[in-house]
Amino acid sequence: MVLKKFTNFLLELFFPKFCFNCRAEGDYLCQDCQATLEIAKQHQPITPYNSNQNLKDLYFAVNYQSPLIKNLIQKFKYEPFVKKLAKPLSALIIEHFQLLDNKPPFFASSPTNPQSEYILIPVPLDKKKLKRRGFNQAEEIGKELSSFLAIPLIPDCLIKIKETIPQVKLTAQTRKKNVKGAFFIKNKNLVKDKKILLVDDVYTTGSTMEEAARVLKVAGAKEIIGIVVARAKPGQDYF
Repeated sequence: MVLKKFTNFLLELFFPKFCFNCRAEGDYLCQDCQATLEIAKQHQPITPYNSNQNLKDLYFAVNYQSPLIKNLIQKFKYEPFVKKLAKPLSALIIEHFQLLDNKPPFFASSPTNPQSEYILIPVPLDKKKLKRRGFNQAEEIGKELSSFLAIPLIPDCLIKIKETIPQVKLTAQTRKKNVKGAFFIKNKNLVKDKKILLVDDVYTTGSTMEEAARVLKVAGAKEIIGIVVARAKPGQDYF
């Protein structure tokens, strides 16, 4: 632990963080630039593009059309693979929750919606992509949300057993075929009768989340709610 703190200190000393937008020193997304983003103040219920039946709802913080969001998510998921962007991106989701007049059912425990019913599960990567990137961006976001919401993160329950073509390259129709059969539940007892908060970075047509939700439902999950940083429109230029 001491060695890790010392290493982080040296990294920040010799390689200080700069805002990816304005280049101000201090963080990858400074407070001034974060303030320019339009965080959703109202919950927009999911509008299915692919006849979603298993994903009950979706929460997203911002629209993907923002050039700043595109830039941040690109640097998070693609080279240079800035893992620490998980924190500022997760902060956008948390701010979205805080701005809502009607808080999400998982935001605080209540007799009708005890937090003990919920678990967080990240959308997984296949082994090849995980090895190349070194981390799962959905899992890193999930860690931050788990800490804030006081809801456990279960990262090794839903696994990806099939390599798929990057969804960004596909049409809405072929996305569904691409992810069909891509996921597997490693331990069904972990999801049985649970309410699942399914975490990812971007939601476009919903094909990936819907397939993951289908597999979770078959395994006995009570309901699945998606949580992402940004929502993109089908056909929208991803990167």
